[in-house]
Amino acid sequence: MTTIKKNVDVLVLGGGAAGVCAAISAARSGLKVLLVESQGCLGGSRTATGVDTFYGFYTPKQQQRIVGGIPWELAQQLLNANAAFERRNTYGAGTGITYDVELLKVVYENAVLTAGAELLYHTYASLVHQSEGNITNVVLANKQGLTEVTAKIYVDTTGDGDIAARAGAPFEKCDANELQSLSTIFFLANIDVETARTISHAELSGKMKAANRSGDYVLPREEGSWHVTPHSGIIQANMVRVSGIDATDPYALTLAEVEGRKQTQEYVRFLKDCVPGFENGSLIGTSHYIGVRETRRITGEYQLTEEDVIAGRRFDDGIACCGAPIEDHRAGADTRWVYVQGDGYYHIPFRSLLPQGIDNLIVAGRCLSATHSAQASARNSAQCMAMGQAAGTAAALSIAHGKAIRQLPMILLLNKLRSQDVIL
Repeated sequence: MTTIKKNVDVLVLGGGAAGVCAAISAARSGLKVLLVESQGCLGGSRTATGVDTFYGFYTPKQQQRIVGGIPWELAQQLLNANAAFERRNTYGAGTGITYDVELLKVVYENAVLTAGAELLYHTYASLVHQSEGNITNVVLANKQGLTEVTAKIYVDTTGDGDIAARAGAPFEKCDANELQSLSTIFFLANIDVETARTISHAELSGKMKAANRSGDYVLPREEGSWHVTPHSGIIQANMVRVSGIDATDPYALTLAEVEGRKQTQEYVRFLKDCVPGFENGSLIGTSHYIGVRETRRITGEYQLTEEDVIAGRRFDDGIACCGAPIEDHRAGADTRWVYVQGDGYYHIPFRSLLPQGIDNLIVAGRCLSATHSAQASARNSAQCMAMGQAAGTAAALSIAHGKAIRQLPMILLLNKLRSQDVIL
């Protein structure tokens, strides 16, 4: 098989929230950027998984906005188009920005292409070659065959840390039974929203517990949430829980997809039978693929800890602010919530994006260097986008100044981020 060869300045692998912002920020610096995504749209969890809400822009209790830059620019586009709205105090996570999923796909694509980056869908990074602490090339696979891409800087925004792992960078991963559970998001139409809103979250949880005790239903998660969308009578529900799955195992992930859709049918039956306002509801869609919260976490120059999160710790190399609570969707019927103390937010340090042992690689998103519980806070969408902007900006500065990423003077990176309206 003939292998095509391609050269770029920055290769961004993974087109989720982090990858989009990494590609935009690097391309706006005039670099040749290629963004590779395995699916047929950008956004990852924000679109194909159906999450439909940006969390993390605001601190939950103080309602202070702590994320700006490219993430806020993209959110503003949706708000200005009347395709999004702010939801206050959403299920303990603070104000969320709920948007039209289909429009976000287009907003992301327009932003990436307008910035000058090249976009490639339906493509996987099948091989990563490295030598003496540097990635030398990444081999992409798609229907055309193989393409060997050589870049100056590689950005791993795969979520699972695939590129870092294949390059030999160290990482951590919990036992499958300790990993955060997976969820299949689903959408229902023809809901009497006003009636449904009369049932509190506590009452809904009580109805789930009673349904399980009756033996008529099997509901693995006795909580979960639903919310309105920009479309009248259509709601999004996050209730499914598939535990004990290592999503880097494709066989296990396949069974999780099957189980997620099976659970969706059971939760829909429960809602229609037992919850006022849902009687005439119709299932109109499930997420294109099951939502994954946690797999590999790289071992970086610094590991963010639960203590850092709770204490609201600041770092000299802080490149993003996060006020999201620890939201640990552990196995079992409930979820563990722990809130940031003090003024409600902490810093994500740049060092947590730098894998040990690989000099021309940076990560962004949920595979950052963090403990299991700290990652359960830092994985929120606004923070993933902010990490992506920092990664793309660092890549551009590294190339411009001829320095390895980890050798960048922090004042140079922080000043550049501030000039891009990033809140630090």
